[in-house]
Amino acid sequence: MVARAHSVAFEGVETRGVEVQCAVSAGLPAFSIVGLPDKAVSEARERVRAALTAMAIALPSKRITINLSPADLPKEGSHFDLPIALSVLAALEILPRDEVERTLALGELSLDGTLVPVIGALPAAMAAANDDRMLLCPASCGSEAAWVGAAEVIAADSLTSVVRHFNGQSPLSPATPGEVVRRTSSRDFSDVKGQERAKRALEIAAAGRHHVLLVGTPGSGKSMLAARLPGILPALSPAEALETSMIRSLAGLLDDGGISPERPFQEPHHTASMAAIVGGGRGAKPGEISLAHNGVLFMDEFPEFSRQVLETLRQPIETGEVVVARANAHVRYPCRFMLVAAANPCKCGYLSDPGRACGRAPNCGEDYMGRISGPLMDRFDLRVEVPPVSYTDLDLPCSGDASAVIAARVATARDIQATRYDGIDGVRVNADIEGRLLEETSVLDDAAKELLSNVAARFGISARGYHRVLRVARTIADLDGSESLGKSHVAEAVSYRLALGNEP
Repeated sequence: MVARAHSVAFEGVETRGVEVQCAVSAGLPAFSIVGLPDKAVSEARERVRAALTAMAIALPSKRITINLSPADLPKEGSHFDLPIALSVLAALEILPRDEVERTLALGELSLDGTLVPVIGALPAAMAAANDDRMLLCPASCGSEAAWVGAAEVIAADSLTSVVRHFNGQSPLSPATPGEVVRRTSSRDFSDVKGQERAKRALEIAAAGRHHVLLVGTPGSGKSMLAARLPGILPALSPAEALETSMIRSLAGLLDDGGISPERPFQEPHHTASMAAIVGGGRGAKPGEISLAHNGVLFMDEFPEFSRQVLETLRQPIETGEVVVARANAHVRYPCRFMLVAAANPCKCGYLSDPGRACGRAPNCGEDYMGRISGPLMDRFDLRVEVPPVSYTDLDLPCSGDASAVIAARVATARDIQATRYDGIDGVRVNADIEGRLLEETSVLDDAAKELLSNVAARFGISARGYHRVLRVARTIADLDGSESLGKSHVAEAVSYRLALGNEP
């Protein structure tokens, strides 16, 4: 008779059910694993054998065959150790087969039978809830998996504890969710002296999740402004927090099972590879754009990133998801992020500084900013020039609103958008609207319509640029609490669109 346990294989944030079948039959003693296992899964037989030996359980002198079904699905990762051990113990009638079959398990075994933490406990708990199963996982993964309240989660520290739990000798209590992680930061927008236009642009960007390009001389405050952006973003909704945490769970970035209500802020170095930014590598892991899902991706020294990396951003920015294609699978990750890019105006950095004129102007600036292609530049809703701040201005009192005040305005605008787009699939903020919905929500008065028509004709704004101006104007109107779009809203949106010159 075949004993069965259950686990999952990961395909991005999605899971595929895997049935772990164990058959003990007469024949030469052997322990084999079939069903497209990778090296880590194939080595599970040695870890399981050693763990059972540590528990004084001897495998019989028979042929033990483990089949991972479906057999044509690649199996990767050490988390199959625990379900393989459960199926063997059930086949040997040490554990009740029906109880094991009602359990979805994942976990790595050490040679002494201790359960080692693995990635993906949160998506696995979602799969267990959908299949109406109990989830069995290592103790250190229990607080993470318990956030999915629809599934019972049992977290054990060793295989011995698992056996005692199933046999009723020492039942384990269900795991409880980890602590809500709240990060505190002393960075405040009121610390930034001057740069009122850049602050205003970041407020608009935060309110509508628009992409921003900051261009200025070295030391003008671009990175300083971007670092304070998380302080004005609204907290994640429960659905967004679960989406974000599932991605971070697959990347192994959830600390002690805690889920944070703060939006992610990723800032990769400009030497990062395409796989690091977009996703890929061994196991097709999520990249920086997916880790920034529902948050901010800050790319400092933007033109210094490789051309291949920059051009790969174009499609995810539009679609909100990225597909990592492999020969045997296509892994899909969500990546609805707000891109904040910072750049110097030229290689030396002082093209726009009248006090320190660039010796190769204008070719230096054209060559440097030319690394950003026209189609990619077209995807920035707001383009802001960040001028240098005189050292004499640093002695002046702080200016502008504090982050808490700006955050309140941003939250109010986000609430307006949440009410407006309630029930519309795939639309949460103004940056998501398009087509007929964009036309219906962006009603221009006569003066605004005339202004936008004249600007589009004069500067040759593309169709994408035209729609992005409307979206930004919609966000500015939301910050003002206005239902219709007036001339002032459109004028401000256009000023950000054309801040660095004509359309590419």
